Amino acid sequence: MHVDGECHCGAIAWSAEVDPGQAGLCHCTDCQAFSGAPFRASVPASKDEFRLLRGHPRIYVKTADSGARRAQAFCGECGTPIYATSPDKPVTYNLRLGAIRQRADIVPRRQIWCSSALEWAKDIRAIPSM
Repeated sequence: MHVDGECHCGAIAWSAEVDPGQAGLCHCTDCQAFSGAPFRASVPASKDEFRLLRGHPRIYVKTADSGARRAQAFCGECGTPIYATSPDKPVTYNLRLGAIRQRADIVPRRQIWCSSALEWAKDIRAIPSM
């Protein structure tokens, strides 16, 4: 599936080919903090299928408790998260669904780090809608 996106302010734009069946949610505490939300949704794109069309993201390298390092790319102007990848030799870019124009067509198929999931975020159907 072809996807494209841009950050909130438009300084960074990209396109990619993705398999929507690989989309997922991550409930780890790092993803909660980075996204400012109870979880983060993403879909992977191989390095050969990802194209930066405009701008250059800022990179923050996070070292996890396990010692694994992940480069978190975001817009330096508006802060929109763009992707995460290996800081040394990117093979896959985990594109953040929130900034993909076709996000409504990409339904996450799996969840990880569910032990860190916020209890109230596991089922929001009971929360009144306005």
